[in-house]
Amino acid sequence: MSADPAGGEGVSSFELMTLMRRLNVELDRFVEGFAVDHKLHRTDLNAVVVIMDAVREGRPLSPGALGAALNLSAPATTALLNRLEQAGHIERHRSSTDRRKVELALHEQAVTLAGRFFAPLARHLSAAFDQFTDEERQVIERFLTSSINATISARQER
Repeated sequence: MSADPAGGEGVSSFELMTLMRRLNVELDRFVEGFAVDHKLHRTDLNAVVVIMDAVREGRPLSPGALGAALNLSAPATTALLNRLEQAGHIERHRSSTDRRKVELALHEQAVTLAGRFFAPLARHLSAAFDQFTDEERQVIERFLTSSINATISARQER
């Protein structure tokens, strides 16, 4: 632990950023295994996560919104969706409220494959999280949310 600029002992911002970077690298290495096993690009996996989050939140996701979320051009988004659809991971269907709109959904096969692959990670992370009290989890949630928002702000600043 390093000296805290406020005068106390604690973990420095630099050390926290280093740990976050290491976590990011380890998560990327883990996820890369899924990508290799299923012949997917990293962008394909990011797309599946964006679609999965939209489904979980109960909000429809259009191809355009997916492209915007991934910072892809329309042709790149179309190529991505074609790959995912051909692999059986997603489905495109007409909106039930506006037949002119296309919405994206995960195919049950993708959910099942991902669930099986990511189960060990979920189990180990849950065991790690179980070591923390409810109050500590609230601090962790604030930390992660603040870190995500800071990263988004830095990306938008570029």
